[in-house]
Amino acid sequence: QVHLIESGGTLVQAGGSLRLSCLVSGLTFSSKTMAWIRQAPRKESEFVAGITSNDEHTFYAASVKGRFTISRDNAKNMVFLEMNNLKPEDAAVYFCAASRGDSASVDLTSYGYWGRGTQVTVAS
Repeated sequence: QVHLIESGGTLVQAGGSLRLSCLVSGLTFSSKTMAWIRQAPRKESEFVAGITSNDEHTFYAASVKGRFTISRDNAKNMVFLEMNNLKPEDAAVYFCAASRGDSASVDLTSYGYWGRGTQVTVAS
C-alpha cells in the first residue's frame, strides 16, 4: 500500500521560511517524479514544484520560482520543499504527490498518489 506522509506545516509570519517534508512508502520512490501541490480555501489545486527521479530536474510554478526549492533524498524515500519569503497568498494545504511515471509534468492528473496534506498558514 502506498503512503505519502507530509509534515512541517505550521503558522509562519509573512517573509518567513518553512521546510516541508514528505516520507513515501509502498512504491519505487527513486523511479518517480515527485511534486508538491497546494490548495487554498475556495480555490482549485495548484502545482507548486516538481523533481524528476535520478537526474533531479526541478521545475516550479511561476508564483514560487526563486522562493521555493524542491529536493529529494532517494536513500530515505523523502522529498522536501524549502519555502522562503513566504507571502499570505502561499497559505494553503500542501500535498506531496508521486507521479504515475517519471516525466516533468505540471498536469495534476500525472500524479496518481497523494498524501493527506499539511497546513501552511502565513500571517500578514
